[in-house]
Amino acid sequence: MFEQTLENFHLLFGDHIIFSIGLLLFIGYFIGKLAEIIKLPSITGYIITGLLLGDTFFGIVQEEMVFRLTSITEITLGLIALIIGGEFKISKIKKYGTKIFIMTFFQAILALVLVTFTLTLIGMGLKFALILGAISTATAPAATVFVIRQLKAKGEFVDYLYGIVAFDDALCVIIFSIVLAIVSPMLVSDIIKDGHNTGIFMSLLHAMREIGLSFVLGMISGFILNWVTRKKHKLNKILIMTIAIIFINTSVAILTHLSLLIANMVLGATLINLSSKNIRIFEVIEPLTSPIFALFFVLAGTELDLSVFTEKIIIIYGITYIITRFFGKYFGIIAGSLLVKTSSKIRNYLGFCLLPQAGVAIGLVLLVQTAPFMSSASFETKQLLVQMVNIILLSIFINELIGPPISKYGISKGADLG
Repeated sequence: MFEQTLENFHLLFGDHIIFSIGLLLFIGYFIGKLAEIIKLPSITGYIITGLLLGDTFFGIVQEEMVFRLTSITEITLGLIALIIGGEFKISKIKKYGTKIFIMTFFQAILALVLVTFTLTLIGMGLKFALILGAISTATAPAATVFVIRQLKAKGEFVDYLYGIVAFDDALCVIIFSIVLAIVSPMLVSDIIKDGHNTGIFMSLLHAMREIGLSFVLGMISGFILNWVTRKKHKLNKILIMTIAIIFINTSVAILTHLSLLIANMVLGATLINLSSKNIRIFEVIEPLTSPIFALFFVLAGTELDLSVFTEKIIIIYGITYIITRFFGKYFGIIAGSLLVKTSSKIRNYLGFCLLPQAGVAIGLVLLVQTAPFMSSASFETKQLLVQMVNIILLSIFINELIGPPISKYGISKGADLG
């Protein structure tokens, strides 16, 4: 009886995409609230929702449904990149100064190098290790910011921490875009073109072209959105034009094989620096981000197959990724701090606050998996990318559990508490 009811429900779910989205949001909301009650981030609840509705348990959301909802991933990543770009206000950059940029750069690069080198050392292919290394540079600021507010922390330590988490994901987007532009030809036909291997030099040229054109596209979109909204006062009209430009910017980037992340990041940076009035553009889209992000994380959870965690290789790669990423960020902060001569508290404890990882990391690995060029990839490559998704999700589950307590320790030791 239950199986027949579930089958009928699945048929209804699979045929009506609007009903599918509504149900995912409805169930995700309540499981997200349950997660908060037991002191876990709501994102953990969203991922668990996807896990329960996916093939591992009830099988309501199957692979073809996730594929039909690929646009949600693209829209969400576009919004994340736009918001990150909005942090690149010239006045804020001057306030944070060179020291924070150097520290951010050191912790990201050391994480990239350690993760890539160690995963390659234990047997992972270089192109896949590079992608995971690039993703490892991302940090989720939400958990850290929550702890700061909970402890009422303040002072120089908090100023540095806010500065680093603000620019860390932006640097991750740039690093990831460069890495993906280099390795994407390797993922399909081993960069074979007319019977010849195009090599790393052509891959680098491809990367530079992709980044440059994505930058131009984002600037053009930013100027257009600024121009069409500058004399408008009604927020509903500003919202319409904002959504329109974001969607167009994102789709043009995808169709022309550019980086939707860089294009939207530059769009946000262009807006915030053209006029102080453009802050209202970021404010007007704020109410839309919660349901879109929730749906995005639920879909990410459907990609998690618990059966793979019985595989030794997933556990080995996942734990290696988590440990080397932490050491990269921790010792990267120490190295950067020694170079720019910060206080001992910042040098010794700020690295503990960079462990959480969530939205951007999930989005980047899903972006690789759903990228148009992957249609011509081999079955083995696609299976390895599924493996990568599960490695990242394993990392996020563990980091979301242990990240906040470790961040709390670092902030308690380094900051002035209220």
